[in-house]
Amino acid sequence: MIAFHDVAHDYGGGPLFRNASITLEKGSFHFLTGPSGAGKSTFLKLCYGELLPSSGSVTLLGQDIRTMSRDDLARTRQRIGIVHQDCQFLDHLSVEQNVALPLSVTGRAVSADNLADLLAWVGLGGQARALPPTLSGGERQRTALARAIIASPEVLLADEPTGNLDWDMSQRLMSLMIELNRMGTAVLIATHDLNLIRFAKTQVSTRVLRIARGEVQAAGAEL
Repeated sequence: MIAFHDVAHDYGGGPLFRNASITLEKGSFHFLTGPSGAGKSTFLKLCYGELLPSSGSVTLLGQDIRTMSRDDLARTRQRIGIVHQDCQFLDHLSVEQNVALPLSVTGRAVSADNLADLLAWVGLGGQARALPPTLSGGERQRTALARAIIASPEVLLADEPTGNLDWDMSQRLMSLMIELNRMGTAVLIATHDLNLIRFAKTQVSTRVLRIARGEVQAAGAEL
């Protein structure tokens, strides 16, 4: 699905990481961990073509991102769901309208039944017509997840999706992503929460990657 081949990335002050050669297979479940500033968000941006590598190559759903046109990249991103660290919504639109945006802005049909089923699945059936400013932190994160998967993506990328949630809500959101993975979606989650990783590892086969000392490495069994 996504492959890094000897990838390095820097912002001009030296590489955040280098020599990264990682493959995210179809239906796999990965965590990416490391201290703040290590490059987790940058790694995710490379995964969906928001950034280009300083060296090496990134293959996104079968294509080298350096060879992709803007239209190619836009079409490919329709196959990828993204949950950003800071959930942003259009505050004048309801929850259901925000969730449906990835389909409506690209001219694809929005099934009212499918939308209702999705909101029920993430536990937001009663908030469908609520406006984003009225939502709790957990409700915002679940709205962001629903929006990321409304188009049935092949890959889900999530950047610290539980960073501002309590433990019970963090487990609930993680369980939803695990269920999504069991339905065939490849999942990559950037997080610093080792307890969350341990919780997931009791339910699904995962691979844990760590950015440390400028390299992306497989984490040890201590996790």
